[in-house]
Amino acid sequence: MSRIFITGSTDGLGLAAARTLMKEGHDVVLHARSSERAATVSEISPTALGIVIGDLASAAETRSIAEQVNAIGRMDAVIHNAGIYLERSRGETPEGHAKTLAVNVLAPYLLTAWITRPDRLVYLTSGMHRSGSSALDDIDWKKRPWNASQAYSESKLYIATLAAAVARHWPDVLSNAVDPGWVPTKMGGAGAPDDLQMGHLTQTWLATSEDEAAKVSGGYWYHRQQREAAVQVTDAGFQDALVEKLGELTGVSLFARRG
Repeated sequence: MSRIFITGSTDGLGLAAARTLMKEGHDVVLHARSSERAATVSEISPTALGIVIGDLASAAETRSIAEQVNAIGRMDAVIHNAGIYLERSRGETPEGHAKTLAVNVLAPYLLTAWITRPDRLVYLTSGMHRSGSSALDDIDWKKRPWNASQAYSESKLYIATLAAAVARHWPDVLSNAVDPGWVPTKMGGAGAPDDLQMGHLTQTWLATSEDEAAKVSGGYWYHRQQREAAVQVTDAGFQDALVEKLGELTGVSLFARRG
């Protein structure tokens, strides 16, 4: 049985994944944005391995989340599930970043750097990543007029690229990106047409399965099938440029410099 940490596991896909993994006998560490959010999963939290609390929009709270996880012990897998969708404005995190970028990209980047390295990493992306721009000069939306849909698409391009970069730089870790589809969660809306079950079963499978098909790295997955991602995702030059940009924005280096 595996020990798995899931961000954003108080509702939606994260909660569904947690319930499935716990039912399968795995040890799950839950994550809630606040104590109030933690109270909403009181029916399963007593049987979880633990629950950590912190707002991913804050770098300081994200560090606290990593410290709480590390205090519980080394994880076998981490599922970076948490995310936000169409923010009405750029917002302003405590560090001055656009909220969509902070929650969807900077937080998983920092957690990847700060949580003791697991055997498997799963990052949730979206088919909308294909609409993301590969220009990295204004990923924090300080110059452009705010466009919520474009900001979300770009964040999902960056997180899919981060998953591929981790796979390339850390060959001892199975790192994959998952597109859960447009599923009927609070984020997706009740009318979303995709399968909610398959939406979360792909990441639980990648996080724990001993099937040979699941023990791969650098993949872009949709409903347990590998799909072709946008060309930028597998471009080593774009990967390294993005990771360098995220390092500049956070002050945290993820990979050791070469040469």
